[in-house]
Amino acid sequence: MKVQVAELHAPSNVIQSPEMILTCHSIQSTHPYGIFYGENPLNSSFTLLLLEIALVIVIIQILRFLLKPLKQPRIVAEIIGGIIIGPSVLGHNKKFFSSMFPDNTQYVLRNIGLMGFMYFVFVIGVKMDLSLVKKAGKKEMYIAFIGMVFPFIIVVLAAMIMRMSMDKDLAKFTSIGAISSSMAITSFPCIYTILEELNLLSSEVGRMSLSTSIICDAIGLNAFYAFEAAKQGETQPMAALWYLISLAVLVAFCVIFVGRGMQWIVDHTPEGDPVDQGYVVAILLLVLVMGFLTDFFGVAIATGPMMLGLVIPDGPPLGSTLVARSETLIFEFLMPIAFIFIGITTDVYSMTAVGWVHLSPLFALALIGYFSKLLVTAMAAVFANVPLRESFTMSLILSLRGQVEILLYLHWMDKVIIGQPGFSLLILLTAAVTGTCTALISILYDPTKPYMVNKRRTIQHTSPENEVRIVLCMHDLESVDGLIKLVEVSNPTVTSPFSIFALHLIELVGRAAPLFIDHEEQELPSKYGSSEAILGALKLYQESQNAYLNLRTFTAVSPKKTMYQDICKLALECKATLVILPYHKEHLDIGGAEVVLAGVRSVNSNVLAHAPCSVGILFDKGNFQRAVPAISTENSVHHFVLLFLGGADAREALVFADRMAGNRSISLTVIRFLSYNFNGDNEMEKKLDDGLVTWFWVKNEKNDRVFYREVVVKDGDETIAAIEAMNDESYDLWIVGRKHGINPVLLEGLTNWRENQELGVIGDYLTSVDFGSSASVLVMQQQIMRSNVETTPCSLGIFPCNSC
Repeated sequence: MKVQVAELHAPSNVIQSPEMILTCHSIQSTHPYGIFYGENPLNSSFTLLLLEIALVIVIIQILRFLLKPLKQPRIVAEIIGGIIIGPSVLGHNKKFFSSMFPDNTQYVLRNIGLMGFMYFVFVIGVKMDLSLVKKAGKKEMYIAFIGMVFPFIIVVLAAMIMRMSMDKDLAKFTSIGAISSSMAITSFPCIYTILEELNLLSSEVGRMSLSTSIICDAIGLNAFYAFEAAKQGETQPMAALWYLISLAVLVAFCVIFVGRGMQWIVDHTPEGDPVDQGYVVAILLLVLVMGFLTDFFGVAIATGPMMLGLVIPDGPPLGSTLVARSETLIFEFLMPIAFIFIGITTDVYSMTAVGWVHLSPLFALALIGYFSKLLVTAMAAVFANVPLRESFTMSLILSLRGQVEILLYLHWMDKVIIGQPGFSLLILLTAAVTGTCTALISILYDPTKPYMVNKRRTIQHTSPENEVRIVLCMHDLESVDGLIKLVEVSNPTVTSPFSIFALHLIELVGRAAPLFIDHEEQELPSKYGSSEAILGALKLYQESQNAYLNLRTFTAVSPKKTMYQDICKLALECKATLVILPYHKEHLDIGGAEVVLAGVRSVNSNVLAHAPCSVGILFDKGNFQRAVPAISTENSVHHFVLLFLGGADAREALVFADRMAGNRSISLTVIRFLSYNFNGDNEMEKKLDDGLVTWFWVKNEKNDRVFYREVVVKDGDETIAAIEAMNDESYDLWIVGRKHGINPVLLEGLTNWRENQELGVIGDYLTSVDFGSSASVLVMQQQIMRSNVETTPCSLGIFPCNSC
């Protein structure tokens, strides 16, 4: 059913009254009877709205997939997706545009899109930690101040020179101030989302850029409100005063009433539990209320939701619960709708209609702003003793543009600072600048490069009389006991003590800036109470083993994707020879199935790929903790077995097992696998293996707790059969090298069914349900050298170094 609505339009030959313009058009029905009744589904506003939303989401997802190899962020795909369906591309066909975007659906899309932007800035506000402004060093303060003030002055001067060529709205002093400040300000929400996509949040440049951008935002918001008040006062001077009063009332309401209410929710939420669903719904509803109040008072509509987000305590329990329960809906559903609205408003043909003369001043100001921001920030970073490559990378990061800038452009259209042609120009420039800067950042900066050391940091190349430095990583309390027992059986002594750097890893949820806490220098925020039990257990262990063990504790709060950077950085700075990681599995009750936690797997895989030292992964099945006694107990003997398949990883495992053999409560069996007729052997690897095995046997020949034998096999099936023959539940721990240097004949036919690559073929089999062993498994990987080192008997690994 179609309803005819009349709107008065006077004929062209009649003088029109500005108060009465009437046209006649049809309003689409809400629900059609169906296509089988001969109706067009697109005549239904609801059906059409569903099609529009589905179409833009599909287009954006396709663009994200296509642009991913080019290292383009999500915002670029969203802008391009909106432009494609708007009047610039598909919508340029009048029939398509009138069918897909009639007036009533445009109205709905505009309002849902604005709601999407409101919830976006709210979530980013929740994640922001304003305390970083106080914690920021002089270097970040200096870069933020210089990187804002000088570009602002440069753009203002350029605008004053070109003022005569601007249109009257753009040439106003308040308009020039608004545009100049926006070009100089760095937007934290945009920088955070792109750094998260590039996995740079935990990098040194990423951390510095986040701190700098928060400082810029703190300064920039004040500048924005000042120019906004001036703009309000252009027609009526009292309007500026009322604007500032309204803003002060909103700030006071958020800080005094809302802030205290949020703290009350946190205080009444049991430790370790998420916030009650009712509170979450109430807070999400409050976002709409704040949007209404800001619009009611004439303040920019995103201001209220941002204020609300800032007064909500970040991290657990409130911030993390809000983000976890709303982020997917906001980013994957509401934001694509917002970019439908942006795409409809962007019309490149309107730029052609007004001509280059009209747009050239705005284009020149934008380019001057972008380039001055880039160059001044880079120079400021260089003067602050930041390396040149990192300085340029940082300047590119701080030059990124995104959602906040787009909201500003919409606001400028509402305030008649720019029109649709200017808006379209700025949207195209935003996509171009952000896309170019992001690609250059990916090319210039590799966060893993600092970990590429050219010095041996392995157990094999550490003298038995030297201190052993180990980074011990743990995700929760359950993994602590097994890791401590592994350190115990590794035989730290007074002559060869251990320095343990225990790192508790917490996933970053509900806040933007990662944390890295050295507990000797600063206290852990109370919101991360789960660390207290872990730190307490570690301190008790240190007190009981004080003679030969030095313990230092850290906590890292970062995204799972970048958690490996914290581990590798700590290993690099403390000159560790070994990183020990727990292998986590989540046990399901259905059929006894085991599902590997994807986040932990990615952490382990990235550490294996980038660690500046050797890496061990402990698959603790629980019995390892109970089986191994305290070191002082010498009567009980517990059995470990090393499967030596050759290669660098196996040699590292053998030397580590040799250290364990010094513990009188441990018996060690070494099984060396050899290929039949030496088929597939690498001559150099074979010599290195022979040399180390000979050294090991000579050293332990008189040790009645060490056993050695060799097994000759023809393929992988015989290797598995030999291992299964040993699985009689007499061993408490299996030790194996991961993969490097293994004769492929020993694994022939086994590589296809490997599930967990971080454990290697044999390690994966030992931990599988099919093998059925209750013993824990330790998988070792020797440090992967990423540059040439001097070739010596030590570097070749023929025997452990006694002089490094």
